Amino acid sequence: MSWPAEVVAGGKRLESFGVGPGPGEAPTIVLLHEGLGSAGLWRDFPQQLAEATGWGVFVYSRAGYGRSEAADLPRPLDYMTREAVEVLPEVLEAVGFRRGVLMGHSDGATIAAIYAGSVEDHRVRGLVLEAPHFFTEEMGLAEIARAKEAFATTDLKAKMAKHHDDAEATFRGWNDAWLAEGFRDWHAGEVIDYWRVPCLAIQGAQDQYGTLAQIREIEGRSYAPVEVLVPDDCRHAPHFDATEAVLAAVVEFLERLERIEAAEPDAA
Repeated sequence: MSWPAEVVAGGKRLESFGVGPGPGEAPTIVLLHEGLGSAGLWRDFPQQLAEATGWGVFVYSRAGYGRSEAADLPRPLDYMTREAVEVLPEVLEAVGFRRGVLMGHSDGATIAAIYAGSVEDHRVRGLVLEAPHFFTEEMGLAEIARAKEAFATTDLKAKMAKHHDDAEATFRGWNDAWLAEGFRDWHAGEVIDYWRVPCLAIQGAQDQYGTLAQIREIEGRSYAPVEVLVPDDCRHAPHFDATEAVLAAVVEFLERLERIEAAEPDAA
């Protein structure tokens, strides 16, 4: 089957594309972008990922990002949970997802984690989480506040406008939610308790938005196997700052999943 140029999920038209073999030919890696990301802002990483793994890679922009339809603002404090349990299931159905892993970055990693802990879906065989958030941290909130100042005083808005149809709405939708009164108490770590698939957790040693406490939350709560990669000289986007290390870790992780499945002939 061919990859759809767009999907409709959550009542919104979403920009999307796929590279590599389709869901009927090989397992699929579904990429979920960060809080200011989009399908296009993964740049050439999806192609690199498909070539390194031999799997298909499906990428989409959530509502309010990239070339997708505008989101309804302001975002509620549980917007990542809503994306996980209300929108992502429709995305997977629209693309014909059969078997594979969810790979998310930042907000996208949290959405993938919530999906795995909230939705029973035996098609999802593993998680690759880059810089996930399970609770707020003061240093992360301070960086988000600095981003707000940069958006108002630098060319950040003009740079974002190259990748998003409405840069102002994209930025405000993310920034206003994280800095909203009450969001300091947000916590999603309980979803980890319900994972039943392995996880590869990746975080840059110099991540400016979160500390390794986020990864420790995974290690301390997951009943399923957890592998951790912490690249040095790496900030919030390991797939850019440490591309080779990330690709190697993902390939090894997927190969291990395939060996496990080969040893379990009755696996669903």
